[in-house]
Amino acid sequence: MPTRHILLALSVVTLWGLNFIAIHFSLEHFPPLFLAGLRFAILAIPALLFVPWPGVKVKYLLGYGLGFGTVQFFGLYLGMAAGFPAGLASLVLQASAPFTVLLGALLLSERISGRRAVGIAVAVAGLVTVGLSRGSIDGWAPFLLVVLGAMGWALGNLASRQAQTDRPLALVMWMTVVPPLPLLAVSLVVEGPGQISSAVTSSFSLQALPAWGGLVYTMVFGTVVGSGIWVWLMRRHPAGVVAPFSMLVPVVGILAAWSILGQIPTWWELLGGVLVLSGVLWSSTQARTGLLPKHQEALPERAPARSSPGQDQ
Repeated sequence: MPTRHILLALSVVTLWGLNFIAIHFSLEHFPPLFLAGLRFAILAIPALLFVPWPGVKVKYLLGYGLGFGTVQFFGLYLGMAAGFPAGLASLVLQASAPFTVLLGALLLSERISGRRAVGIAVAVAGLVTVGLSRGSIDGWAPFLLVVLGAMGWALGNLASRQAQTDRPLALVMWMTVVPPLPLLAVSLVVEGPGQISSAVTSSFSLQALPAWGGLVYTMVFGTVVGSGIWVWLMRRHPAGVVAPFSMLVPVVGILAAWSILGQIPTWWELLGGVLVLSGVLWSSTQARTGLLPKHQEALPERAPARSSPGQDQ
């Protein structure tokens, strides 16, 4: 990659790492489920009006929207609202990578190589280490909710891969049409109209500016700008060259949460983080690119295609 493309990749990493700080500020004012639904509802308007249809089957768009958009942010926002630190949330979401491999094997009959199996085991050991550390502080519920978010991201990965579109950014934008209805419906039942209306009414004040700023940041920089640059890079370079940069997202997230929010991870959490990132990196750097379904293993190898998955935090 040329230097300017490396700098672009690092800028996306920074945008996505700071995204968790923005979410933290928004959650200080808005109820979590309402906030997640509002985020996607606002993005869905320009998607419906200005973005062309990505040319995919509706079932794959629904799967992508329900997994990546609904389940991921249901778990992430609820977990962070329950006290899970922003920096560690950026780390635990990296579990979506080994979850994607496992679900690909279970649902799509994809083969897991020995190298990937070792990487998954190391990443899971890291997750357990982080969970044990946070469980002794805040209980297991916030941690498990963020893990659920990582599982949702993995399901979304499978759906987006099955969609096979040559317009990935359009798929990302049209995905935002799916989450608002289920998220806002659950918010109405769980959080209630009273809490929602109180948060909206009081949001038109100076005290709520950080919350609105966080919401705007997650939509504009976390989704549109970050995903746009990432997709642009993925279409110009092999996925194996670009994708490892995403491993720096939790590094930025943890350092930003440490410096801005004063959230200092424990040594056990740092150890777990190293294990998670090491496992994900180990399992994602293989001589053979991608996973082949079992019925395709005997086919001759082809030159690796340039993948361009939509990605967003």
